[in-house]
This record gives sequence, C-alpha cells and structure tokens, in this order.
Amino acid sequence: MITFPNAKINLGLNIVEKRPDGYHNLETIFYPVPVEDALEVNILNEGNEKFRLHQAGLEIEGEAENNLVVKAYKLLDAEFNLPPVDIHLFKHIPSGAGLGGGSSDAAYMLKLLNEKFNLELTNETLEEYAARLGADCAFFIRNTPTYAEGIGNIFSPISLSLKGYQIVLVKPDIFVSTREAFAQIKPHRQPVPLKEVIKYPMKEWRELMVNDFEESVFPQFPGIKEIKEKLYRQGAIYAAMTGSGSSVFGLFKPEDTKTAEEDFGEKAFVYRGVLK
Repeated sequence: MITFPNAKINLGLNIVEKRPDGYHNLETIFYPVPVEDALEVNILNEGNEKFRLHQAGLEIEGEAENNLVVKAYKLLDAEFNLPPVDIHLFKHIPSGAGLGGGSSDAAYMLKLLNEKFNLELTNETLEEYAARLGADCAFFIRNTPTYAEGIGNIFSPISLSLKGYQIVLVKPDIFVSTREAFAQIKPHRQPVPLKEVIKYPMKEWRELMVNDFEESVFPQFPGIKEIKEKLYRQGAIYAAMTGSGSSVFGLFKPEDTKTAEEDFGEKAFVYRGVLK
C-alpha cells in the first residue's frame, strides 16, 4: 500500500508570548502544498525484524530508529501488535525547510497503517497519536487549511481556499537553526490577528501578514531575503518565508503563466505548482 505525504506552508507566523516552560505560544495558518514524498508499506515476511526502512531520494540524516515513520509504526505497534513491515520512503520534500515533511510522513504513516490493518481509528484518535510525534503532525491527518495556536498544536478549522493560485517554492542551500531563530525572537502580537488578515484581499497580505522569523533570519542570511524579493519582482501577490526557514514561497495569480523564471542558485530546490 502506497501513499503520498504532502508539504505545508505557513501563512503568517507570529510568536505572541514566551511560556513558563520555555516554549513559545504562536499563531499561524497551515496550508497544504502538493509537494509530495512517497511512502509504501508491505508486510515483512522474512527475518526476525519488526521493520525495515529503505530510503531513497533526498538524503535523510540519522538512524532509522529515529525516523518519524518508524516512530509512528512503533507507536501503533505498541497498542495493536502489528505485523512486521517493510517500509519504503522516497523523500522529495526537503528537510529543515519549514515545510513539515517529516511530520507529514509520520501522519501519513499512521493513516496508512490504520487503513492497511483495519484498525478503525477515527481522525480524532489519529490526531491524538500524531500529536505525540510532533507539534504539527496532527495537522496532516485532516490536511485542510487550519489555524494553529499554542505551540502549534491547538487547531481550529478555517474557511480559506487558494485553489488555482500558483505557488513557487524555493529552498536554498542554506541551513537555519530553529533554536537560534527562536532565541532572537521578541514575542509580540500583531495589530491585526491572522484570522482577520486572511479575510482581506491577498494583495493586502503583503502589509498585514508577517512571519516574525524573517526579522531575525534575513540579517543573518541575506540570500533568503533576496529570494523573497525576487519572487515579488516576478509578480508574486504575496511572498514569505515558511516556518523558521529557509524555504520561501510566492503566490501568483491563477492566470499568471510566467511565474518566477529567475535562477535561484544551482543547489536550490525549486517547486512550481498549483494549489488545490
């Protein structure tokens, strides 16, 4: 059985306060993007292992035991004593890019195992399992536009459709430390809440919708800022960094057929597609 975990972007990302536990409360909007990995699971009929993980595509650092798809399997295996599985994961979504690729893989693994082994888990229960794997994992269970608050783990559905808009997504060959990005953040609330901003015409988002991490990331990595500026020069209605970086996306009118043909660097990951 095979499935295709997709990425997400953040529409706005505001760090509103620091919590007593050291984490930060935020507000953001998750929107699904059709950049996809491929994940296949079959029953493992040989050997004494509980799982085997085969990885292809973009390189993933770390041991198989620490991969989120394996953690998702172990989470359900502890509850339901699942058969041994042979896992094939093809990575197309860049890691460390603010696109939620690992979280999506984990959530889709839960959904795939639920279907394959007839566990009959509801979306609500799957979300509870997903939340144990990562703050934003649960978003990918329903995979619909969502307003997130808390540490990015409290979800509310929103009425927002960008269907037909073109997206250009650029991940340069730059690594941004999430820890360092948070360390330089000064929590505050934006004048207009995100839930209200999305009701404005998209052309007004440029002045109203903010990713707070840009203030600290752009001075350190001017190349990321330049990508955003290039997207605007190419005619993007709205452009921003997603998550804590380093990916930047631009949204273009559905009828715009000449989206961002500029060169973003030899090693940059560039995706051009249409939102659903």
